Amino acid sequence: MNAQSDERDGTAPVAEPGSVAGDVAEPERELGSRAPAFIKASKPLHLSWQVGVFAVGLAVVAAGVAMLVLPGPGWLVIFGGMAIWATEFVWAQLVLRWTRRKVTEAAQKALDPKVRRRNIILTVAGLVIVAALVGIYLWKFGLSLPWNISE
Repeated sequence: MNAQSDERDGTAPVAEPGSVAGDVAEPERELGSRAPAFIKASKPLHLSWQVGVFAVGLAVVAAGVAMLVLPGPGWLVIFGGMAIWATEFVWAQLVLRWTRRKVTEAAQKALDPKVRRRNIILTVAGLVIVAALVGIYLWKFGLSLPWNISE
């Protein structure tokens, strides 16, 4: 059991210095198992609970890894498996906190006008190159498919 109380102290969350207007920092949850109290009370039951959570999380992460090469939302499923593990294991909670922090930093960086301008310029340049290659192909071979070209 935890020595800390779950009661709120009545203060509102404070916005972080680098956060977007209206975005408030959520208080981080405490680390550790989120299993029900009756499961935590019995060591063998808690251990079997942890084995079950690990097995389910492993199956979800394995499905996500398979979806990286197969059709499907691979990374989303992998993070879902990590979230399942984070209900029971401190290491997974720390990995998810680190990932959430890095994703937030990347989102803030992507909103920077210089970075947005650079990304738009690179996207337009890439589209121009692809359009030029498609145009050259159509000029040289017409609308025939590559495997039907006999040259």
